[in-house]
Amino acid sequence: MKAIALRSPGGLDKLVSVDFPDAADPGPGEIRVRLHATSLNYHDYGVCSRPGWKVDGRIPMSDGAGVVDAVGEGVTAFAPGDHVVSCFFPTWSDGAATLPDFTTVPGDGVDGFARESFTGPFTCFTRAPLGWGHAEAATLTTAALTAWRALVVEGGFKAGDTVLVLGTGGVSIVALQMAKAMGGSVVATSSSDAKLERTRNLGADHVINYRTTPEWGQAVRAWTGGRGVDHVIEVGGPGTLAQSITAVRVGGHIALIGVLTGRSGEVPTAALMAKQARLQGIIVGSRRQQIDMVRAMEVTGLKPVIDRSFPLDGLADAFRYQESGAHFGKICVEF
Repeated sequence: MKAIALRSPGGLDKLVSVDFPDAADPGPGEIRVRLHATSLNYHDYGVCSRPGWKVDGRIPMSDGAGVVDAVGEGVTAFAPGDHVVSCFFPTWSDGAATLPDFTTVPGDGVDGFARESFTGPFTCFTRAPLGWGHAEAATLTTAALTAWRALVVEGGFKAGDTVLVLGTGGVSIVALQMAKAMGGSVVATSSSDAKLERTRNLGADHVINYRTTPEWGQAVRAWTGGRGVDHVIEVGGPGTLAQSITAVRVGGHIALIGVLTGRSGEVPTAALMAKQARLQGIIVGSRRQQIDMVRAMEVTGLKPVIDRSFPLDGLADAFRYQESGAHFGKICVEF
């Protein structure tokens, strides 16, 4: 099988195409999946672009979608021909989060899905939504499940709630779609008027260009009549957190998902206390949450926004496109 491996010491120029033996026949409790697609996330970019990467030959990519072509003894959850999608935390089946790091995450602590075939425990996958293409399904593992957990699982989203999404990357766009599908109102930010117009086409009720409106937190409050939004999908980190706290309502929920503006910085604790808001770090979700999300996707008819697809040997080019910030929604790799 063909695969992409990350050679030490890391960097996009160290992503190389390699030939590996086909995945082994599945043992008890295992399945073999013919993979057809993956999608890019900021986490994957961080792994592949990180200088000083020491695990020579790591297969990257945490998202994987394909077709089961063999099942091992005792497996009843899947059958050959089933369309499946990978889990970000294969060992987190259900319940509260207990995993403190990425040691079990495909494409980081263990080999990922930038390859044509995979054999492993059936719990590494859930079924994909019926009727979805492989590239569409590959967008669920990281971005969609993060948005689902932020809004539904942790945020307790309900019809009529207001949501602020920052930017137009994968998590923000699918959060916009989910909120609209479930009866919410959404305000979106971007530095591009063209991208903001596209968010309107997806249902955004209000848009703000954060370059021309640097105090966008106050603009969000004004849009809500001074109340503030119920939910913030905070993907920026320290550079945007203060404005997000301004934008959220008293008692609201800020899901801290990304660190696009840096890994550390000042937290305006007095402002956060005054809002009595809940600031919660979120890293994707459990297998049970993914199963619930897949069912919701089927019921609502929601489909992901895919900006562009690349071939497997174009993975480095796909990351460079992600690096440019030109994309809207998800970038996929199909093979």
